[in-house]
Amino acid sequence: MVSSPHEAMHRIFQEFPDLLSGISKVLGVDLPQPASVTVLPTDLTETSPLERRLDTLLRFDARNGESFLLAVEAQGKKDPHKPASWAHYVSYLYTKYRMPPLLLVVCQDRATAEWAARPFAIGPREWPALTLRPLVAGPHNLPVITDPAETRKDLVLATLAAITHREDPGIGAILKAVSTVLRETPQDVAYPIVELIAQGMGTHPAAEQWRKLVAVDLSFYKSPLSEELRSEGRAEGRAEGRAEGRAEGQARQGAEDILLVLDRRGLDISHTTRARITACDDPEILRTWLIRAVTTSSAEEIFSDEQPRTA
Repeated sequence: MVSSPHEAMHRIFQEFPDLLSGISKVLGVDLPQPASVTVLPTDLTETSPLERRLDTLLRFDARNGESFLLAVEAQGKKDPHKPASWAHYVSYLYTKYRMPPLLLVVCQDRATAEWAARPFAIGPREWPALTLRPLVAGPHNLPVITDPAETRKDLVLATLAAITHREDPGIGAILKAVSTVLRETPQDVAYPIVELIAQGMGTHPAAEQWRKLVAVDLSFYKSPLSEELRSEGRAEGRAEGRAEGRAEGQARQGAEDILLVLDRRGLDISHTTRARITACDDPEILRTWLIRAVTTSSAEEIFSDEQPRTA
């Protein structure tokens, strides 16, 4: 089943095709600057029953007149069968479109990224008929960006970097930098970034950090995620309020019961003792004092075996 992090790692190129420019600079690949980008169908199924689908396929028409295809694959783990599929994609795309295809693999863990970055030779060892060389982006080569000023320079690249660094111990600072910049970002750009990062975090603990940042830092946005967070926050607040109210009510009733028992037994209750009883909010302590109040010879004796307080 396709996971939300899987979708985020390739859909970001559909939302922001210019991301390839930032990726190519970071990865040290000099690609021609596109003049236009066209989203193409991802269905590579042939007439045979075998169905093959890319994650994302884009056509880049460069300003220098050259054109090429960008095939983006989001890879979550090592898969010994995947290189053969990738080779099929590349050869099929070249056959169908008659233009050079570039295979970009995006990963969220270093081991998978380093595995995917190896050249895959297909054919006899002495003379491979085809060598597949994916361009790989992942935590091994994308920057860890925790400075909002750096995030601001290329927000979309910083977004993909945040998604790929989900496992980084400093993911909280990475996400905070993005949320800070999003506060000043037009909503038509901010909306998809908020959702893509939420998808990219998946069920990882970092997802909760992002949800809180969206709820606080981006509370003025009306995206589906922010609305969901605000609804959850209101529900949680009401639940916490009810729980706190019940606890306070129980403590208040417990203190009143103790004072009532002491009063009915005709015992003097000093101002200090009364204040100590009413200030207590621990139900176990109040229960202990109530039991003692039934038999004690003075009000102060309900505190008899407790440690004396120091000033």
